[in-house]
Amino acid sequence: MNPSSGVNIQKVKAFWEANPLWTGESKYTPGTKEFFEEHRKIVLEDCFAGKLDERAIPKNLGKKRVLDLGCGLGFWSIELFLRGCKNIVAVDLTESSLSLTKKRCSNYGVKAKLSVQNAEELGLDDETFSHVNCHGVIHHTPETDACIKEIHRVLEKNGTACISVYFLNIFLRLWPLINFFGKIITFFGAGLRGRGRERIYEVRDCDELVRLYDGIDNPIGKYYTMDEFKTMLEPYFKIEEVYLHYFPARTLPFKLPKSVHRFLDRHSGFLVYANLKKR
Repeated sequence: MNPSSGVNIQKVKAFWEANPLWTGESKYTPGTKEFFEEHRKIVLEDCFAGKLDERAIPKNLGKKRVLDLGCGLGFWSIELFLRGCKNIVAVDLTESSLSLTKKRCSNYGVKAKLSVQNAEELGLDDETFSHVNCHGVIHHTPETDACIKEIHRVLEKNGTACISVYFLNIFLRLWPLINFFGKIITFFGAGLRGRGRERIYEVRDCDELVRLYDGIDNPIGKYYTMDEFKTMLEPYFKIEEVYLHYFPARTLPFKLPKSVHRFLDRHSGFLVYANLKKR
C-alpha cells in the first residue's frame, strides 16, 4: 500500500470535480449518449475482458435498497438497474460526476436518488442499505479504513457489499525491473489519452505509476496486496469471495488476442474484488 501523507479529501475532491471519469479520453462530448455507450463498451471490453462478471452484483436485489458509493459516471447504477434493482441511491464526492450520472440515468430511464457524499464520513443513517456497491473508489481517498467502517455502518444486519481496489499484481511488483519494456512500448504508442497520461509507461516508480493512471494531477492512488486488503476488511465483514479483473489492454500499442486478455484479466488483474457479508 503506497503512502497518502499530505493529501486531504479537499484535494481529492478538487481533482475529480475537474476530471470526471472518461473525460479527456473519450472522443465524444461528456454527457451525450454516445459518450456513455462508449464508456460502457470500454468497461466491458477492457475492465472485464469482454463480459461483466455477474459475481459483482448479487441476485434478487429487487426492491432492496442499494448504495452505489462513488458512482462516478453511473455505470454501476445502470447495470444494477438492468439486473432488477429498483431502489438505488447513487452518491459521489463531486457535483460533476453526479451531473453525468443524472444524465446517464435519464438516457436509460433509470430512477435513482443522487447526493454528494464523502465516503470517509457518509451523511446516511445506520443500517439503511441491503447492499453497497463500491468499485475503484476508496483507493483514491486518504482514509480508506474510514470508508470501510462507513460501508459497514450503513449496511443492515447481514447486508452485503462488493468492493474493489487497485491490486499489487505481478507487473507492479516487478515494474522497477521491467520498466525498460515500458519505455519500448511507449515509443510505439502505448499510453492513455488525456490528463497527461500519454507517457505513463515511462514512469519507473510503481507508486507514481498507479497515481498517474488517473491523471497527472491526481493527488492519490493506492494499491494493496491481497493480505492488506483482507486485513482491512476482516474486522467488519465475512469475506465470501475474492477475485481479480482489469488488465488495461487499451493502453498497449498492439491488440491482445481475446484469450490472452481474458487470462491476464483473471490472473494478473489490476483490481481486486471482494464479495462481503456484514459481521
